[in-house]
Amino acid sequence: MVLSTYGARGSVEPMAGLAMALRELGAEVRVCAPPDEEFVERLGAAGLLVVPTGRPVRPLVTTVVPGSAAGLAQRVAELAAAQFETVASEAEGGDVLVANGPLPVTAGARSVAERLGIRYVHASHQQIVLPSPYRRPPARRGRPLPAEVTDNRVLWDLDARLADEMFGDMLNARRAAAGLAPVKNVRDYAFTDRPWLATDPALDPWQPTDLDIVQTGAWILPDERPLPAGLVEFLDAGAPPVYAGFGSTTMGAAPDIARVVVEAIRAQGRRVLVARGWADLDVVDDHEDCFVVGEVNHQALFRRVAAVVHHGSGGTTTTAARAGAPQVVVPQGADQPYWAGRVSGLGIGVGHEGPSPTVESLSVALGAALAPEILARAAAVAGTIRSDGAMVAAKLLFDAVG
Repeated sequence: MVLSTYGARGSVEPMAGLAMALRELGAEVRVCAPPDEEFVERLGAAGLLVVPTGRPVRPLVTTVVPGSAAGLAQRVAELAAAQFETVASEAEGGDVLVANGPLPVTAGARSVAERLGIRYVHASHQQIVLPSPYRRPPARRGRPLPAEVTDNRVLWDLDARLADEMFGDMLNARRAAAGLAPVKNVRDYAFTDRPWLATDPALDPWQPTDLDIVQTGAWILPDERPLPAGLVEFLDAGAPPVYAGFGSTTMGAAPDIARVVVEAIRAQGRRVLVARGWADLDVVDDHEDCFVVGEVNHQALFRRVAAVVHHGSGGTTTTAARAGAPQVVVPQGADQPYWAGRVSGLGIGVGHEGPSPTVESLSVALGAALAPEILARAAAVAGTIRSDGAMVAAKLLFDAVG
């Protein structure tokens, strides 16, 4: 079986979780993933066979201007080429190709599966990209949706047309070279009429639509890595700190975020734990109440913190929820405002208003999240979060191919 993914940690790690479950059932699995060193090392340490695919993600994320379409055509062509070349080569002779990531990746992957005559599954780790009458589609890069249109079905139809304009010619040229007929609706072709939603139903309930959604639960990669000795020493030296980290988000909307989070956490009388992330954060002074961490086992760490301040990716939201840690979500874009709303709606934390917190606004949000009732609710919800989503998906794949 071949799994194809392209994106930051929130895209790569769930596919690794599925790969681990498949391997546990006896499957031979290859994971085609970006060649970023941190991904290759993380998946390699889990014993997975990783096939580097495409260009590294981190340089793209940290250099692309938010919302800009500059250089998009070249990136789209490269993403599709990786599917038709590297992924196609790895999938030859396989049974199943599972793909997630941007539309050029998934549409390319389905085309590869079609040419090889094998089963294809589209996997989504966020529901906001899946057509639904209950919400607006997310804006595509360089193609904002008209604000005056309020009918969500009309907007999803427009989104499909925009996808064809942006990716149709490129995809169909690739398909023609592979001996395949053109497709007229790139988005729906990539998603299929039965996409899989790899999110937890308690955190992310799906409202029924025309799509035959298969919600498996979140695909979690078990993490057995011990916490670094220096971090353990810091944790043991006082009351649980507040963790602040923004993953692969560069926090361009909040360039002074390191100072803001440190001062806001201190304003609540708490110690500070800052994660460097792709924003390369650091502490603002050498006081003993602050500590900086790099790549670390969040599954273990979040059980030892007073709260988690983060950007609102599905992965971090799920990990914090499983740990029972109150959350403050500072969403920057994409699916992050959605997850901020889910955290607030469930009563397990607070969604910050806007992407650029001040010391005062973040301190207020953190104070609310640290309230006893939020802590109690977070602990209660933690007991409802499933941990078997990857195995559920793996068994479904095995059933599908016999």
